[in-house]
Amino acid sequence: MNEQFFKALADLVSENEIDKDVLIEKIREGIIKAIKKENPESEHIRVDIIPETGKLEMCILKEVMKVMFVDDPANEIYIGEAQTYDPSIKVGDWVEIPVNPAKIGRVAAQFAKQSIKHDIKDFERNKLIEQYKDKEHEIVTATVQKVEPATGNAVITIDKNEHYFYRSEQIPGEILKEGDKIKVYIVSLGGGEKRQPVVKLSRTHKDLVKRLFELEVPEIADGTVEIKSISRTEGVRSKIAVWSKDKNVDAVGACIGPKKSRISAVVQELKGEKIDVINWVEDEAEFIAKALAPAEVLSVELLEPEVKIEHKGEEKEFERVIKKCRVIVPNNQFSLAIGNKGQNAKLAAGLTGYKIDIVPENAPESAEAEEE
Repeated sequence: MNEQFFKALADLVSENEIDKDVLIEKIREGIIKAIKKENPESEHIRVDIIPETGKLEMCILKEVMKVMFVDDPANEIYIGEAQTYDPSIKVGDWVEIPVNPAKIGRVAAQFAKQSIKHDIKDFERNKLIEQYKDKEHEIVTATVQKVEPATGNAVITIDKNEHYFYRSEQIPGEILKEGDKIKVYIVSLGGGEKRQPVVKLSRTHKDLVKRLFELEVPEIADGTVEIKSISRTEGVRSKIAVWSKDKNVDAVGACIGPKKSRISAVVQELKGEKIDVINWVEDEAEFIAKALAPAEVLSVELLEPEVKIEHKGEEKEFERVIKKCRVIVPNNQFSLAIGNKGQNAKLAAGLTGYKIDIVPENAPESAEAEEE
C-alpha cells in the first residue's frame, strides 16, 4: 500500500508542479483531519510521511496512566493495555496506537480527499496570483489551444499556463482557431467565487485598446502623448481622446503613424474594429464637439447637472451627478451625429462623461436625440 501511495504522491507532484514538501504537508493535514473525524475527542494525532524511506505511519497518542479506569479514554490509557503496544512503556509516557488506513471510515476518507484537493487548488490559485501579480491591468500574448464548438469558449495558454477564455470576453464576431496568437487584457486576479477563473481575461475591455496603442505608439509609451479617455463598443468602434505634453508633437498623428501603420496594427488586432482618434482639450464644450466627429457641430450648451440619489445595498445611498449638455448640429448632420443605432452619440457620451442631447438646427424639440 505504501508503494502505491508514494507513486500517487510522485504523480501529484509532477502533474501539479507543486513543491513536494508542500504537498506532503497538505496530505498529512488531510489525513489528520480524517482521523480526527473518526476520533473527534482525540487530541494527539501524528502522521509521518517520508518518501525517502517509504515510511507512511499514522497513530493516535495516549498518555499512560496507572489507574485502570481512566478519566479520558480518548487521550489516556491504562498501563496494562499500553504495554500490549510497547512492553517497555512506563506510567507518564505516551504510547503510539497505530491507525490502520483500511479502518478509516469511507466518509472520513472522502473528507480527507476533498480537503487535499481543496488545498491543492488553493496552492495553484495562489501560485497563479503570484505569477501574474505584476501583469494585472496589462496585456499579454496568448495562444489558442482549443475552442468549444457549442459555446465558443476557448482554452488559451499564457506562459505555459492554461486559462479558460469565455466567449463573452471575446470580441463579437471574431472566430478563434487553434494556434491563433491573440492579445488579451488581464482584468483582475483572484476572483474568489466558485467556477470563476483566477485570472480574468478579456478582449472586450476598453483598456485593451489603450494598452495596444501603448505598444504601437512610442510617444504614448514614453509619456509624451497621453490617452485621456476611451469609449468602446467592442467589435464595432472605439473613440479615444489623446493629448500631447509637447506642443511640437501631434498627438493624433503619433497615434495614426506613418501611412496609418500604427493605428492599422491596432485595428488588425481588434479584428477590424474602427477607431476614431481625437484631440483632447480642456474646454469641455469644445471637447464634446470634437467627440461627435465626424459630424459638424454648431454649438454646445452645458446644462445644469442632474443629481440622482441611488441606493447600494439595503441602507447605503449615494449621490450620482449627471453632467448634461445640448448640442446643435446642422439638419443634414443630425443622422451623422447620432450614428448607426445611436453609436456615435453613445461613444461621444462615454468619452466625455456627458449626457448629450443632440438637436438639429431649426427643428422642433421632438427631434432631440439624447445619449448618456
